[in-house]
Formats: sequence, C-alpha cells, structure tokens
Amino acid sequence: MTARLSDLEIQRALGALPGWSRRGTVLTKTYAWPTFARGIEFVNRVAKAADAANHHPDIDIRYSKVTCTLSTHDAGGITEKDLELAGEIDRLAEG
Repeated sequence: MTARLSDLEIQRALGALPGWSRRGTVLTKTYAWPTFARGIEFVNRVAKAADAANHHPDIDIRYSKVTCTLSTHDAGGITEKDLELAGEIDRLAEG
C-alpha cells in the first residue's frame, strides 16, 4: 500500500501543480475546453494514462468543463500516486 502524505508534503507539492487544490482528502482541478468534444478528447487521454498507471481519478463532465479528483482510497487520502497522476493530467491538458 502507498503511504498517505503529510499536510506539509501535500502543500509543498501543490506549489508545483498550478490550479490543483486540496479539498480534505482529495486533490481537484477543473479544466475548461472550447467545446464539449474537446473536453471528451481530454477525458479519453486521461483515461488511457490512468489505466496505464492503474490509478483512476473521479471525473465530472459539465459541458466544456472537466473536473478531475484524485485520492488513494486504500490509503485513506492523498499519496505520491495522486501527485504523479495530477502532473500527468496537466501534461495531457497541454497537448
């Protein structure tokens, strides 16, 4: 099992993850796209990356806005796996 991060570790890591915020035991970020179709393309890229990492975010789609929420449920909070996937999701949003 992956170890849950301390509050300080999470705060430090968020400095390198612009737009991500902590909400209790989860990390969350909303991405805005010019069209619904572009948002869905992004979701498909995230799904492939999440499957490859065997770590899956909760994804909420509201027209052209996509919110990704990360938490490691078996650890009971935020772990390094969440930070890594958050960084990968940001990279996918750029391209």
